[in-house]
Amino acid sequence: MKITTVGIDLAKNVFQVHGIDEHGKAVLKKQLRRDQMAAFFVNLPPCLIGMEACGSAHHWGRKLASMGHTVRLMAPQFVKPYVKTNKNDAADAEAICEAVGRPNMRFVPVKNIEQQAVLALHRVRQGFVRARTAQANQIRGLLGEFGLIVPQGIGHITTRVPELVEDGVNELPGAFRLLIARLLDHLKELDRQVQELEDKIQAWHRSSELSRNLAMVPGIGPITASALVASIGDARNFDNGRQVAAWLGLVPRQHSSGGKSNLLGMSKRGDTYLRTLLIHGARSVIYRISQRPDTCSWIGAVVTRRNKNVAAVALANKNARIVWALLAHDRQFDPGFARSTATA
Repeated sequence: MKITTVGIDLAKNVFQVHGIDEHGKAVLKKQLRRDQMAAFFVNLPPCLIGMEACGSAHHWGRKLASMGHTVRLMAPQFVKPYVKTNKNDAADAEAICEAVGRPNMRFVPVKNIEQQAVLALHRVRQGFVRARTAQANQIRGLLGEFGLIVPQGIGHITTRVPELVEDGVNELPGAFRLLIARLLDHLKELDRQVQELEDKIQAWHRSSELSRNLAMVPGIGPITASALVASIGDARNFDNGRQVAAWLGLVPRQHSSGGKSNLLGMSKRGDTYLRTLLIHGARSVIYRISQRPDTCSWIGAVVTRRNKNVAAVALANKNARIVWALLAHDRQFDPGFARSTATA
C-alpha cells in the first residue's frame, strides 16, 4: 500500500486526512490531533499533499514541505465542487484529495515567514484604519445631533472638535463634552497606532530592493509596493501579467453564450486589499494629471473618452501587469520604456 496523494482538512485541534494510492483507491481515512500531525507525516513516504488555503495552511505547508512532501494549496471555492455528499470533515478531506490531483487546478503558492509577517502588519494596519474611520464618523454624528457640523476628513476633527468642546457659547452639556474628549483621545490613539505600523512597513520597504523598485511605478507607493511583494512572492508562478490582473479582480467579468461575447464590469475576485490599494493609487495619478490639463498621456485620453472610474481601473490593471513584468523578469522600472520602444 503506497500512498501517493493526501488531502488534509485543516482545523484547530483535529485534522481529517484522506489518502489514495496510484490507482485512485482510498487507502487512508484518519483523524489526527494537532500534536500527532508531525509524527505521522514525517514517517510517511514523500507524496502529494493538498490543503485549502485557509488559516494555518501556510504554516503546515512549510512544515510538510520540509519533510520532503509536495504541498499544494487551493482556494476553497475550487474545492467545493468536488464535495460529493453532505458537508463534514471526511467529505471535505476526500474532496481536497481529489481536487489536488486535477491537471488544470490552480494553486496558491506557500508563503514564507517573512511574507506572512509583512502581510500581518498590513492586516492589523487596515483594522486600525477602519476603526479610526468609524470613530471619526461617530464623533461627527454625535456632534451633528446638537447642530454642530464638522467637515469631512479626520484632520478637521482633530482641529475643529477641541475648539467646539472648549467653546462655552454652545449648548453642549458638561457630561457630553467629557464624552467627546474621551472619544478624541481614542481617535488620537488609533491614529498613533496606524502611524507606528506604517513606520514599520516603511522600514521593511526600504530594506527590500523589490519593493523599492515597484514604488517607482506611478500610482504605487511604499504601502502598495510592500503588500504586492509580500502577496505575490515568486511572480513566475503566473504565466503573464494578465493572470496577475485577473488574480486581483481587475479584468472584466464575462457572461458569454452561443458564440456571443459579453463583457461586464470588473470581476472583483481575489485580494480586495491589493485591488483597493492599486485603484486608490491610480486615482491619485488621475488627480495629478487633472491638475495639468496640458499634459498628454494615455490615462488622460482614457479619462476624456470614458470617465475617471473606468480610467482608474484601467490604470490599476496596467500597473498590475507592470508589477508582474518587473518581478518575473527582475527588471528595473524605466518610465520611458514604452516611448523608447515605440520610436525604435
